[in-house]
Amino acid sequence: MARQQGDGPALPLYLSEPTRAFADYGLYLAARPLAQRLPKGDGHPVLVLPGLLADDTSTRVLRATLRRLGYRVHGWGLGRNIGPTAICVNGLRDKLDYLHNRYRREVTVIGWSLGGIFARDLARQCPDAVRQVITLGSPFRIERHTQTRASKAFDRYAHLHVEQRQFPLEPEGCPLPVPATSIYSHYDGIVHWQTCLNTPGERCENIAVTASHLGIGHHPAALWAIADRLAQPEGEWAPFKAPAFLRPAFPKPAEPAAPGPVDIAAA
Repeated sequence: MARQQGDGPALPLYLSEPTRAFADYGLYLAARPLAQRLPKGDGHPVLVLPGLLADDTSTRVLRATLRRLGYRVHGWGLGRNIGPTAICVNGLRDKLDYLHNRYRREVTVIGWSLGGIFARDLARQCPDAVRQVITLGSPFRIERHTQTRASKAFDRYAHLHVEQRQFPLEPEGCPLPVPATSIYSHYDGIVHWQTCLNTPGERCENIAVTASHLGIGHHPAALWAIADRLAQPEGEWAPFKAPAFLRPAFPKPAEPAAPGPVDIAAA
């Protein structure tokens, strides 16, 4: 079958993911002296969700960075992410309720890849408990299996899933009830970058970085963008604007393609 526009990333991007993720970690180490310039926060709680087949180990760098900035950071604590199992679905809701009640403050939820899809689910289910959602390479606009190279890994555990989802994953024109930031990369080798785009709005935005999919959670530009978003005063929101000395690290973000015309005859 012919490859459609917007299908999964090209094979060279996919095969080079591990090497590029390692290089992204090298960039993180090289950029650590700049960490003192990251904007400090107000100490509100932050919940970080890992991607498919990953666990809290994968988000260790991100959580440690945010903890040094003064946030009350928590991993999801549910082991390896193998999709929407009963443990995952019930555990995430319980975790959010626990953090919201413990700190008496709204929780920022950050999700990497599949974790970002879960983060958006939490925001729709519990908007009063979520301060904002930040996703990292999360294909929440996916319309078909061929737009990701992780379909086989996800389907391997489908028999354990208690939620079966249909495509498109999120209906067009249904923004989150909380501020939403999507950090994505045109060089993502796992999911097509077009599937990661918010429709820009009053409290929705996209931030492009030059990271791999497996390394976006510790890429210096992504860490800066996350710290900037978290540091906004509670109840306020403004679009991301990189400082002048970092603007080359943030390519101009794309906007999602307009939906195709409706075939009235087939409707």
